[in-house]
Amino acid sequence: MSLSHELTLCGLPAVQARFARDPDSIKRLFFDEPTSRKLGALCKALAAAKKVYRCVPAGELEKVGGTVHHGGVVCVVRAAALGAPLPREVAAWAEQKEPLLILDRIGNAHNLGAIARSAAFFGVAHIIIPFHPSAALPGEAAYRIAEGGLEHIKIWRVPTLPTFLAGLAGSGYEIIGAATRGGTAAARPVGTRPLALVLGNEEQGLAPEVARACTRLVSLAGSGKVESLNVSVAAAVLLHTLLAK
Repeated sequence: MSLSHELTLCGLPAVQARFARDPDSIKRLFFDEPTSRKLGALCKALAAAKKVYRCVPAGELEKVGGTVHHGGVVCVVRAAALGAPLPREVAAWAEQKEPLLILDRIGNAHNLGAIARSAAFFGVAHIIIPFHPSAALPGEAAYRIAEGGLEHIKIWRVPTLPTFLAGLAGSGYEIIGAATRGGTAAARPVGTRPLALVLGNEEQGLAPEVARACTRLVSLAGSGKVESLNVSVAAAVLLHTLLAK
Protein backbone atom coordinates (compact mmCIF):
# COMPACT_ATOMS: atom_id res chain seq x y z
CA MET A 1 0.00 0.00 0.00
CA SER A 2 1.17 3.53 -0.75
CA LEU A 3 2.51 5.70 2.05
CA SER A 4 0.01 8.38 0.99
CA HIS A 5 -3.34 8.86 2.69
CA GLU A 6 -5.24 7.62 -0.36
CA LEU A 7 -6.12 4.12 -1.50
CA THR A 8 -7.55 2.95 -4.81
CA LEU A 9 -10.33 0.36 -4.78
CA CYS A 10 -11.06 -1.53 -7.99
CA GLY A 11 -14.02 -3.66 -8.97
CA LEU A 12 -17.73 -3.23 -8.35
CA PRO A 13 -18.00 -5.40 -5.19
CA ALA A 14 -15.19 -3.53 -3.42
CA VAL A 15 -16.50 -0.10 -4.44
CA GLN A 16 -20.11 -0.87 -3.54
CA ALA A 17 -19.07 -2.32 -0.17
CA ARG A 18 -17.11 0.84 0.64
CA PHE A 19 -20.07 3.03 -0.37
CA ALA A 20 -22.37 1.01 1.88
CA ARG A 21 -20.03 1.20 4.89
CA ASP A 22 -18.33 4.59 4.65
CA PRO A 23 -19.53 6.80 1.79
CA ASP A 24 -17.81 9.89 3.23
CA SER A 25 -14.39 8.26 2.74
CA ILE A 26 -14.86 8.23 -1.06
CA LYS A 27 -12.94 11.08 -2.68
CA ARG A 28 -13.08 10.39 -6.45
CA LEU A 29 -14.79 7.87 -8.71
CA PHE A 30 -13.92 6.77 -12.26
CA PHE A 31 -15.79 4.20 -14.33
CA ASP A 32 -16.42 2.96 -17.86
CA GLU A 33 -19.71 3.34 -19.72
CA PRO A 34 -21.09 -0.21 -19.12
CA THR A 35 -20.45 0.02 -15.35
CA SER A 36 -22.01 3.49 -15.11
CA ARG A 37 -25.48 1.90 -15.16
CA LYS A 38 -24.76 0.24 -11.81
CA LEU A 39 -23.45 3.35 -10.04
CA GLY A 40 -26.46 5.67 -10.03
CA ALA A 41 -26.83 5.98 -6.26
CA LEU A 42 -23.10 6.46 -5.73
CA CYS A 43 -22.82 9.12 -8.45
CA LYS A 44 -25.83 10.94 -6.99
CA ALA A 45 -24.21 10.97 -3.55
CA LEU A 46 -20.90 12.26 -4.95
CA ALA A 47 -22.70 14.97 -6.91
CA ALA A 48 -24.45 16.12 -3.75
CA ALA A 49 -21.10 16.23 -1.95
CA LYS A 50 -19.50 18.08 -4.89
CA LYS A 51 -16.92 15.31 -5.39
CA VAL A 52 -15.36 14.17 -8.68
CA TYR A 53 -16.94 11.31 -10.63
CA ARG A 54 -16.33 10.66 -14.32
CA CYS A 55 -16.92 8.14 -17.08
CA VAL A 56 -13.52 7.54 -18.69
CA PRO A 57 -11.89 5.25 -21.31
CA ALA A 58 -10.42 1.91 -20.21
CA GLY A 59 -6.88 3.23 -20.59
CA GLU A 60 -7.49 5.97 -18.07
CA LEU A 61 -9.06 3.49 -15.66
CA GLU A 62 -5.91 1.38 -15.88
CA LYS A 63 -3.79 4.44 -15.15
CA VAL A 64 -5.87 5.60 -12.17
CA GLY A 65 -6.22 2.12 -10.69
CA GLY A 66 -2.68 1.01 -11.47
CA THR A 67 -3.96 -2.29 -12.86
CA VAL A 68 -5.72 -3.79 -15.87
CA HIS A 69 -7.93 -5.66 -13.40
CA HIS A 70 -10.07 -2.64 -12.56
CA GLY A 71 -13.42 -4.32 -13.26
CA GLY A 72 -14.81 -1.20 -14.89
CA VAL A 73 -14.64 1.07 -11.84
CA VAL A 74 -11.93 2.71 -9.73
CA CYS A 75 -12.65 4.54 -6.50
CA VAL A 76 -10.10 6.70 -4.66
CA VAL A 77 -10.77 6.67 -0.92
CA ARG A 78 -9.26 7.96 2.27
CA ALA A 79 -6.90 5.29 3.61
CA ALA A 80 -7.19 4.18 7.21
CA ALA A 81 -4.13 4.12 9.44
CA LEU A 82 -3.02 0.74 10.79
CA GLY A 83 -2.45 0.79 14.53
CA ALA A 84 -2.02 -1.69 17.36
CA PRO A 85 -4.93 -2.52 19.68
CA LEU A 86 -4.79 -1.17 23.21
CA PRO A 87 -4.80 -3.61 26.15
CA ARG A 88 -8.36 -2.54 27.02
CA GLU A 89 -9.45 -3.42 23.48
CA VAL A 90 -7.89 -6.88 23.75
CA ALA A 91 -9.59 -7.35 27.11
CA ALA A 92 -12.94 -6.39 25.55
CA TRP A 93 -12.39 -8.89 22.71
CA ALA A 94 -11.71 -11.64 25.24
CA GLU A 95 -14.78 -10.77 27.29
CA GLN A 96 -16.96 -10.80 24.16
CA LYS A 97 -15.21 -13.98 22.91
CA GLU A 98 -14.32 -12.34 19.62
CA PRO A 99 -12.48 -14.75 17.28
CA LEU A 100 -9.21 -13.32 15.95
CA LEU A 101 -7.09 -14.09 12.91
CA ILE A 102 -3.34 -13.48 13.12
CA LEU A 103 -1.19 -13.54 9.97
CA ASP A 104 2.51 -14.23 10.44
CA ARG A 105 4.23 -12.47 7.49
CA ILE A 106 1.68 -13.41 4.82
CA GLY A 107 3.45 -11.79 1.89
CA ASN A 108 1.07 -12.03 -1.04
CA ALA A 109 -1.60 -9.32 -1.21
CA HIS A 110 -3.92 -11.68 -3.12
CA ASN A 111 -3.69 -14.15 -0.24
CA LEU A 112 -4.41 -11.37 2.24
CA GLY A 113 -7.53 -10.42 0.28
CA ALA A 114 -8.73 -14.01 -0.04
CA ILE A 115 -8.16 -14.63 3.67
CA ALA A 116 -10.07 -11.45 4.54
CA ARG A 117 -12.98 -12.57 2.36
CA SER A 118 -13.16 -15.91 4.20
CA ALA A 119 -12.77 -14.20 7.57
CA ALA A 120 -15.69 -11.88 6.85
CA PHE A 121 -17.77 -14.84 5.68
CA PHE A 122 -17.21 -16.62 8.99
CA GLY A 123 -17.73 -13.50 11.11
CA VAL A 124 -14.15 -12.68 12.09
CA ALA A 125 -13.95 -8.92 12.59
CA HIS A 126 -10.25 -8.49 13.44
CA ILE A 127 -7.07 -9.46 11.59
CA ILE A 128 -3.68 -8.77 13.15
CA ILE A 129 -0.48 -8.50 11.11
CA PRO A 130 3.09 -7.77 12.27
CA PHE A 131 5.08 -4.65 11.56
CA HIS A 132 7.39 -6.62 9.25
CA PRO A 133 8.66 -5.73 5.77
CA SER A 134 7.48 -9.03 4.28
CA ALA A 135 3.89 -8.73 5.57
CA ALA A 136 1.43 -7.66 2.87
CA LEU A 137 -0.64 -4.56 3.60
CA PRO A 138 -4.27 -3.98 2.62
CA GLY A 139 -3.83 -2.21 -0.71
CA GLU A 140 -5.65 -2.27 -4.07
CA ALA A 141 -5.03 -5.96 -4.82
CA ALA A 142 -6.15 -7.14 -1.37
CA TYR A 143 -9.34 -5.06 -1.50
CA ARG A 144 -10.16 -6.29 -5.01
CA ILE A 145 -9.67 -9.97 -4.14
CA ALA A 146 -11.58 -9.58 -0.86
CA GLU A 147 -14.75 -8.70 -2.85
CA GLY A 148 -15.94 -6.32 -0.13
CA GLY A 149 -14.78 -8.49 2.77
CA LEU A 150 -12.25 -5.94 4.02
CA GLU A 151 -15.05 -3.47 4.71
CA HIS A 152 -16.22 -5.78 7.51
CA ILE A 153 -12.79 -6.30 9.06
CA LYS A 154 -10.45 -4.11 11.08
CA ILE A 155 -6.78 -4.78 10.35
CA TRP A 156 -4.36 -4.09 13.17
CA ARG A 157 -0.56 -3.90 12.99
CA VAL A 158 1.54 -4.89 16.02
CA PRO A 159 5.32 -4.55 16.57
CA THR A 160 5.96 -8.25 17.25
CA LEU A 161 3.62 -11.23 17.14
CA PRO A 162 5.14 -13.28 20.01
CA THR A 163 4.63 -10.40 22.45
CA PHE A 164 1.11 -9.82 21.20
CA LEU A 165 0.25 -13.51 21.42
CA ALA A 166 1.56 -13.64 24.98
CA GLY A 167 -0.86 -10.84 25.82
CA LEU A 168 -3.71 -12.74 24.17
CA ALA A 169 -2.91 -15.84 26.19
CA GLY A 170 -2.88 -13.75 29.34
CA SER A 171 -6.35 -12.48 28.42
CA GLY A 172 -7.67 -16.04 28.19
CA TYR A 173 -7.36 -16.74 24.47
CA GLU A 174 -6.66 -20.18 23.09
CA ILE A 175 -4.08 -19.56 20.37
CA ILE A 176 -4.16 -22.17 17.61
CA GLY A 177 -1.29 -22.16 15.12
CA ALA A 178 -1.62 -23.75 11.69
CA ALA A 179 1.35 -26.03 11.00
CA THR A 180 2.06 -27.78 7.71
CA ARG A 181 2.87 -30.94 9.61
CA GLY A 182 3.23 -32.21 13.16
CA GLY A 183 0.15 -30.59 14.67
CA THR A 184 -2.90 -32.31 16.06
CA ALA A 185 -6.02 -32.78 13.93
CA ALA A 186 -8.02 -29.60 13.51
CA ALA A 187 -11.30 -29.78 15.41
CA ARG A 188 -13.70 -27.34 16.99
CA PRO A 189 -12.38 -26.56 20.48
CA VAL A 190 -14.30 -27.79 23.49
CA GLY A 191 -14.97 -25.09 26.06
CA THR A 192 -15.72 -21.38 26.12
CA ARG A 193 -12.31 -19.76 25.70
CA PRO A 194 -12.05 -17.18 22.89
CA LEU A 195 -10.09 -18.38 19.87
CA ALA A 196 -7.22 -16.87 17.90
CA LEU A 197 -6.06 -18.64 14.72
CA VAL A 198 -2.48 -17.99 13.55
CA LEU A 199 -1.45 -18.61 9.92
CA GLY A 200 2.16 -18.63 8.79
CA ASN A 201 4.15 -17.31 5.86
CA GLU A 202 3.44 -18.94 2.48
CA GLU A 203 6.92 -20.44 2.15
CA GLN A 204 8.32 -20.68 5.67
CA GLY A 205 5.21 -21.31 7.73
CA LEU A 206 5.07 -20.06 11.32
CA ALA A 207 8.22 -18.48 12.67
CA PRO A 208 9.61 -20.66 15.51
CA GLU A 209 9.02 -17.96 18.11
CA VAL A 210 5.43 -17.52 16.90
CA ALA A 211 4.80 -21.27 16.98
CA ARG A 212 6.10 -21.40 20.56
CA ALA A 213 3.67 -18.65 21.55
CA CYS A 214 0.69 -20.75 20.40
CA THR A 215 -1.16 -22.86 22.94
CA ARG A 216 -1.43 -25.67 20.38
CA LEU A 217 -0.64 -26.42 16.75
CA VAL A 218 -3.02 -28.06 14.29
CA SER A 219 -2.45 -29.59 10.86
CA LEU A 220 -4.84 -30.47 8.05
CA ALA A 221 -4.70 -34.07 6.88
CA GLY A 222 -4.63 -34.57 3.12
CA SER A 223 -3.94 -37.27 0.57
CA GLY A 224 -0.20 -36.69 0.66
CA LYS A 225 -0.08 -36.03 -3.10
CA VAL A 226 0.79 -32.39 -2.45
CA GLU A 227 2.50 -31.05 0.65
CA SER A 228 0.05 -28.35 1.63
CA LEU A 229 -2.83 -26.08 0.66
CA ASN A 230 -2.51 -22.48 -0.40
CA VAL A 231 -2.61 -20.43 2.81
CA SER A 232 -5.88 -18.73 1.85
CA VAL A 233 -7.55 -22.09 1.25
CA ALA A 234 -6.16 -23.44 4.52
CA ALA A 235 -7.55 -20.36 6.26
CA ALA A 236 -11.05 -21.02 4.93
CA VAL A 237 -10.95 -24.70 5.90
CA LEU A 238 -9.67 -23.97 9.40
CA LEU A 239 -12.09 -21.12 10.00
CA HIS A 240 -14.98 -23.41 9.03
CA THR A 241 -13.64 -26.22 11.21
CA LEU A 242 -12.98 -24.05 14.25
CA LEU A 243 -15.77 -21.50 14.07
CA ALA A 244 -18.74 -22.77 12.05
CA LYS A 245 -21.79 -23.37 14.20
